[in-house]
Amino acid sequence: MRSAKDFFTPLAVGAPMPVREIPARPSRAIHFFDPSNAKMAAKVPAMVGTVDVLLGNLEDAVKADNKIAAREGLVKIGQETDFGANTQLWTRINALDSPWCLDDLTALVPAIGHKLDVIMVPKVQGAEDIQYMDRLLAQLEAKAGLERPILLHAILETARGMVNIEEICGASPRMQGLSLGPADLAADRRMKTTRVGGGHPGYKVRSDAVKKDDGSYDFFGESAQRTVFQQDLWHYTIARMVDACAMHGIYPYYGPFGDIADVVACEDQFRNAFLLGCVGTWTLHPKQVEIAKKVFSPSAADVAHARRVVEAMGDGTGAVMLDGKMEDDASLKQCMVMVRLAEQLAANDPELAAMYADAQEK
Repeated sequence: MRSAKDFFTPLAVGAPMPVREIPARPSRAIHFFDPSNAKMAAKVPAMVGTVDVLLGNLEDAVKADNKIAAREGLVKIGQETDFGANTQLWTRINALDSPWCLDDLTALVPAIGHKLDVIMVPKVQGAEDIQYMDRLLAQLEAKAGLERPILLHAILETARGMVNIEEICGASPRMQGLSLGPADLAADRRMKTTRVGGGHPGYKVRSDAVKKDDGSYDFFGESAQRTVFQQDLWHYTIARMVDACAMHGIYPYYGPFGDIADVVACEDQFRNAFLLGCVGTWTLHPKQVEIAKKVFSPSAADVAHARRVVEAMGDGTGAVMLDGKMEDDASLKQCMVMVRLAEQLAANDPELAAMYADAQEK
């Protein structure tokens, strides 16, 4: 048995103290780049300050022959780039059962651990995977003399990981959040889709058939045109992920949207995740960055309304009528979520700060 107090004790002599609360830093877009791709790597310095998170990808989408080059490229980028105060540096290491994972960690932590904010761990199956990473990182941090712990982020890509989602979230004080990995999860669940994220036209419900005068239903005639509603394949998964993260004080993210050209469906999927409680998403192409920043930033109208409710509620008790609607303490809590998020984002984004201030004046 392990005492709860032990969770906030370093797991190696000389390692930094574990965090007691995960910082609420803006992370609307986690933008992936391949450090082994010279063209991509050259663009990284220019993206600092324009995206919340830059993530050097070492796992999927990096060929086996390029694994070492990607690792070395990320070290070079980390050492030579000033990420400033508003852009975080993350990495996605190779899976724990791969031949590259251990070398990823032993190379990255000593070289750029002081700049790495979060390590994303793919295909996490249970708490044991996070606990392995927790101890190993503590040892590497102690050896490297790091003053703050590197946080961990798990990708949900297996059915077993989904079943164990609550214990994964609570496995370590390092846990920063979870991301949905729709492609691998779909394969592991034996879902019949080949899309990377997003909906599927075959996953739908249909309105009832028209009833004829004789009481029978017209399934095939002229009046048989029935409205079809496409459903979201990932609604249950995202909702469960959001609940598990909220319970443990960490952050949920939508994962990749693979159809780069379909910016309309991409925005819809991002907004579904935002409304359900996700704080950000992955972006695989620069055009998705602007979509993510727009979607995962509350609108000026929503922020202005939330501020009106907060002001009208006074001490937060009782109920008031505002624009013909009743607002009470539950409404206040909902509005405070919006106000606090807007304040966090505005602190790092002058354009958003001006937009929210202008909306408040109107």
